[in-house]
Amino acid sequence: MQERRINAISDYAWGAATPNASEASSSKGAGRMLGLQGGTSLGVQELLRKLAWQWQAQGLRIAGVVEEQAEGTRKGAGGVVLRSLVSGAEYALYQDLGPLSTACCLDPGGVSEACQAALDDIARSDVVVLSKFGKLEADGGGLLDAFIVAAEHNRPVLTSVSSLFGERYLEFVGPWGALAPPEEGLLHTWFRHVMRAASCA
Repeated sequence: MQERRINAISDYAWGAATPNASEASSSKGAGRMLGLQGGTSLGVQELLRKLAWQWQAQGLRIAGVVEEQAEGTRKGAGGVVLRSLVSGAEYALYQDLGPLSTACCLDPGGVSEACQAALDDIARSDVVVLSKFGKLEADGGGLLDAFIVAAEHNRPVLTSVSSLFGERYLEFVGPWGALAPPEEGLLHTWFRHVMRAASCA
């Protein structure tokens, strides 16, 4: 399958006004797309889910999907799914290639379904939480369209970023995004900043 070219996010939205240097470098204003790196994958997904629930409890509308893994299950045996933060629907993240397989078992079809569900919710949201920018997104698939539509609607995005694709992510988000450690206090500061900026827009 031919790889899809990924344009910088400013080609889709936010390009009319580039953030100034202090905004781009500040940990408080790290950008409208914040990607978490560090910690365990399971821990980062739990943090994304926790923050989404907290923001929903504050009356905010949260769109997107997070990963969930059932304890004691294999990735490719239905143990890991993407769950919609709006409907609660589950979408397959991995294919079952058998316990001896060493091939990549990501399920592009399941992730595509999850992406479409998120796309349907973004316009009505205040904040978008997306499970990951990883291999599929770096190749132009996966949840990439949800990142783009969030930018088109000027929505803040919180995600995680695979350690292998941090450079591709930064090329994609440009001055509108950044990487950060999965520290809850820092993320609450970021959240207050982007919501304050949105209210003044």
